[in-house]
Amino acid sequence: MRILFTFYVPSGGVETLNRLRCESLQKNGIECHVLYLMPGSGTHNSVSFPVFVTNQDEEIRTVLNTHHYDAIIVTSDYLLLERLRRLGYGGILIYESQGLGTRSEARNVIIESVPYLQAFCNAVLIPPTDHLLELFIEICPWLQRYVIPNLVDVQGFRYIPAEAPVDPVIAWVGRLESNKNWSEYLKIAHHIRKAKPNLHLWMFHDPSLASDDQKAAFDEELHALGLNDRLNVFTNMPNQMMPVYYSSIAASGGFLLSSSVTEGFGYAVAEAVCCSCPVLSTDSDGVRSFITHNITGKFYPLGNVEAAVNEGLELMNNIPLREAICYQGRQHMVTHFGFDQYAHSFREMMNSFSIF
Repeated sequence: MRILFTFYVPSGGVETLNRLRCESLQKNGIECHVLYLMPGSGTHNSVSFPVFVTNQDEEIRTVLNTHHYDAIIVTSDYLLLERLRRLGYGGILIYESQGLGTRSEARNVIIESVPYLQAFCNAVLIPPTDHLLELFIEICPWLQRYVIPNLVDVQGFRYIPAEAPVDPVIAWVGRLESNKNWSEYLKIAHHIRKAKPNLHLWMFHDPSLASDDQKAAFDEELHALGLNDRLNVFTNMPNQMMPVYYSSIAASGGFLLSSSVTEGFGYAVAEAVCCSCPVLSTDSDGVRSFITHNITGKFYPLGNVEAAVNEGLELMNNIPLREAICYQGRQHMVTHFGFDQYAHSFREMMNSFSIF
């Protein structure tokens, strides 16, 4: 069985997902390749499977004709479904819904994709995210649906003891765009700093994915809130280095803040939880699969800065609760998001198309 996964660019959560599932599936006898249409920061991550980076029709056609894939998983880019058929691919095409933004943005994308899904697609693959499942049932009731939880590297992502930072850190991982809601992160940090004057901010993002307008707005708000002397920015960090940073955040007495409007899954949050780094998050849908309030993490209502500040301070000051959340979060990830579960579910999906 040979599978091709496709996406726009090797960056962010989808790059992480592709890398992890290809490693998992290959250990279970499924050969995996990945095609990205553009280069990206994720090319720094070492992999044990073929990765193609091209947006040229003839080069894509050569990949298809050379490797004869049993199925292709097309993530997010519904236009590629038609393109692959036009380039001669006649096998199973599965559209994967990941990273479609807010519920309203996801709705628009799915509506726009309907003609392509009807004409070229055999099924849709989604994580167990309520708004995505509801939208596909409503908009595409005729389309076969497969729901498989994303997988997390629970062995690679674990707490790494090291010298703790002197001051507490509130960290944020994402892109400088509206759905990731970086502005709310800055506002929350600004207010927490009133109680924790020595607070530091760490931000992990890829500047190449941010528009000039977003960069300018970020710089303006950062200075207006007086946080520019508190901020360390980490750009294009290799994914395998992140356990060191998550562990340092945990050891500092701080936490990871996820301020997203909507998440299909939320890889940064899941990986932090694996590293016993406490997390405060909006209830952004996808993260519900691994955050239970005051058990494996903390939620705050989107837009409620005061509530976020109160929850964040409790996470920093209530040590018994903090330690329980860190332990229980790690245990939940190990139990529910290991490699074997994904490989079993994926093989079942392929078998349903008589691919063995």
